[in-house]
This record gives sequence, C-alpha cells and structure tokens, in this order.
Amino acid sequence: MATYIPRLKKRYQDELRGQLLKDFSLANPMQVPRLQKIVVNMGLGDAVQNNKIIDSAVKEMGMLTGQKPVITRARKSIAGFKLREGMPIGVKVTLRQDRMWDFLDRLITLALPRTRDFKGVSAKAFDGRGNYTLGIKEQIIFPEIDYDKVDRIKGMNITFVTSAETDEQARGLLKGFGMPFRK
Repeated sequence: MATYIPRLKKRYQDELRGQLLKDFSLANPMQVPRLQKIVVNMGLGDAVQNNKIIDSAVKEMGMLTGQKPVITRARKSIAGFKLREGMPIGVKVTLRQDRMWDFLDRLITLALPRTRDFKGVSAKAFDGRGNYTLGIKEQIIFPEIDYDKVDRIKGMNITFVTSAETDEQARGLLKGFGMPFRK
C-alpha cells in the first residue's frame, strides 16, 4: 500500500535538508531549519456592520485550506469603530503536517503566479526570529475560489513559522521550497 507524501515534504527530506546542513555549516542535523506551521488569517473589520461577511469568509477559508477555520473575536470594545467585546472580526486557520505542505505547494506553484503584476514577494518581511509573513490582497488568486460566487474581495495574511534561528536560515529554507523572492 503506497502512502501519500506531499511533494514539498519529500523534496525537503530528500534534498533540501542536506543542502541546508551544508550551506549553513550546521554541526547537528537537528539544527536544520524546518517548517513548523502555516497560519492563514483573514481580518474582516467590515463584519461589524454585516455578519454575512464572516459566513462567506469561513466558507472560502475552508475551501482554501481544507480545514474548518476558527472565528476570531474582538478582545475589547472600541466605540469609534462601533466594535463591542466578543464580536466576530476575522477567521484564521493553523495548518500543520500534510495540509501545511499541500497549501504551501498550491500557494507557490498556482496562487502567487496568478497575482496581477507579480514580480515576487518581499524578502524583508521576516520578523527577526526566522518567521515570514506574506500579505495577499485578493483571495481570488487561489484556483479553489469561484470568482462568480465571491461577494467581495478579501485579503489575508499568511505566516510561515519555522524553526530557523535567523532570518537568513528561514530565507534559505523558503527559497529552497521555491518561494519567488523579489531581487
């Protein structure tokens, strides 16, 4: 019985891990940076006026990630934004294991090249601890989303959490997966 192994996971295990071990001259193979999880977050401030936005975001995020999203709620009330504590203001998903690898593969090979006027992603969006955050303006770049059924364009943040100790190691890891960084 053949078990399914995601393409990028196989590439990481077969080629990339050894390459990173040599490139960063690490003494122990356990020091090699790896992808721990991917967090996809969609902040929906307009949901304060219209609750249907949350429902459509939950449905779309579920299609994109293959996993049911968690609805995020406001931590405190802000009168200027007509926001009360506990109101739904976004959705998020934390991907691990095979779903994480499949999402990363679809993002790099299908979604990012479909972005209008795409010249690559910024290489400066690292946080200093080896994590990378990517902002996407339109959810319609993913092939799973049917453009005709979209009620409004929503953006999202995608955070890649790695075990890398430095941004340089994390950049090498993501570049090895094929992340198209801008020159």
